[in-house]
Amino acid sequence: MNVRSLATGQRSLGDPAIGYPLRPPLTRGCPRTSTAELAYPVEVDYDYARVPGDLFDQPALPDIARWQPLLPPLLAPTLGEGGTPLLELCGVYVKDESRNPTWSHKDRLNRVAVSAALAENAPGVVVASSGNHGAAAAAYAARAGLPAIVLASADSPPAVQSFVRAYGATVHTVPVEQRWPMLRDIVDRLGYHPVSNQTVTHTGHPYGAEGYKTIAYELHAQLGRAPAAVFTPTGYGELLYGVWKGFTELVRLGVVPAAPRMFSCEPAAGGPNARALATGAPAAVVDITPTDAYGIACTVGGHRGVRAVTDSGGGALAVTDDELRAAQRDLARQGLWQELSGAAGLAGYRKLRQEFDGPVVCVATSSGFKDIGVGSALQPDA
Repeated sequence: MNVRSLATGQRSLGDPAIGYPLRPPLTRGCPRTSTAELAYPVEVDYDYARVPGDLFDQPALPDIARWQPLLPPLLAPTLGEGGTPLLELCGVYVKDESRNPTWSHKDRLNRVAVSAALAENAPGVVVASSGNHGAAAAAYAARAGLPAIVLASADSPPAVQSFVRAYGATVHTVPVEQRWPMLRDIVDRLGYHPVSNQTVTHTGHPYGAEGYKTIAYELHAQLGRAPAAVFTPTGYGELLYGVWKGFTELVRLGVVPAAPRMFSCEPAAGGPNARALATGAPAAVVDITPTDAYGIACTVGGHRGVRAVTDSGGGALAVTDDELRAAQRDLARQGLWQELSGAAGLAGYRKLRQEFDGPVVCVATSSGFKDIGVGSALQPDA
């Protein structure tokens, strides 16, 4: 299916009545509703009346361009992202995002965000990341012929830093508190396109979460219906919101009668989305204690995750490292090795201990090769 994007503009999540043109992407959130303490993201709006009636008859295969009418313009070449398997494991359905080109869900976001950099004629892209996001940004930038700068924390796994450098990215290891000021400086001085957050609470790239909608489209194709509940590993909440938005579009277009309940699954060491939901805040910033789930160990939350949980009637779950390790181990014993952070969906589902009237999907986000300490010590033969 070769249909152009039906994206029409950007809309504030702080006030949906406020709209902006589709370009340029508002990478620092909504300028009219954001304050010094809180940044509201914007999202992409579409001409839904013109969506082809057979769009969702497609199988779940690689290359998210098959969903182009409901995505921003995809100018970056594909690496074969999407079309990941849905497996019945551990009593639930597991959406295995480790099968993406750089072994994580972040490839969906970066196909869209790097496309935006090309549309803006940016000289390169810059990202602050300690793992999956940096690798995906570097790979898609390389595929598109753009330089990439990755600002990684000094304690990120050396193997992951090598992974990022393999794509030709310039990697700078800096203290965590310096990454975002440095990123903003690179954007303002060099004109590089930012594909990660720049604001006090998370807004991220306004097009990025749109890439995650394709998970919802694929789940519908794979299950033949919408699931009753979806559990996602949650850091900033972009994945959570993207999947939720995809299902709300399926409802809006009459493809499914109802969207699933969405559950954010965060490390008990922090959990800004859970804090915001517990206090009734639009977003929250928290302190975190040590955790090996570095991929979702975020001090900063965003409004997207709050909206996904509240609008869907879902919930926020805090899981310990021990609960994460148990879920990771059980998935591996059935043939699926996930990064510790990637097992948070299953760990959260188990912690909730609730039955649902329909299929339950746990999104598993990344390969176990990305974990801290992988390969540093060999285990004895069993």
